[in-house]
Amino acid sequence: QVQLVESGGGLVQPGGSLNLTCASSESIFDIDAMVWYRQAPGAEQREMVAAINGGRGTKYRDSVKGRFTISKDIVKRTLSLQMNSLKPEDTAIYYCNLKRGGLNYWGKGTLVTVST
Repeated sequence: QVQLVESGGGLVQPGGSLNLTCASSESIFDIDAMVWYRQAPGAEQREMVAAINGGRGTKYRDSVKGRFTISKDIVKRTLSLQMNSLKPEDTAIYYCNLKRGGLNYWGKGTLVTVST
């Protein structure tokens, strides 16, 4: 059972930056993909923010393109999300997801609040 632990959330002013990290208990060498999702306050569903596949391929939701960067470190077994130029609408709980062999593993999330 893969365990994922997110960290790096917090309160930041609009225009600020945060770097989220997801630490995996197991190797991430043979993943299908790792994904950052978020769920805004009052939202019914989580939305995909950024994803990275087993190689270096990435994709982003349109609203974060040019502001967020996803990366992974196979040696450290971590997934990161560098978030710049943060906006109030980025406020959400951010979840790390690992996809491998048809299975999904989730972290418990880290709260990001963008506010003055």
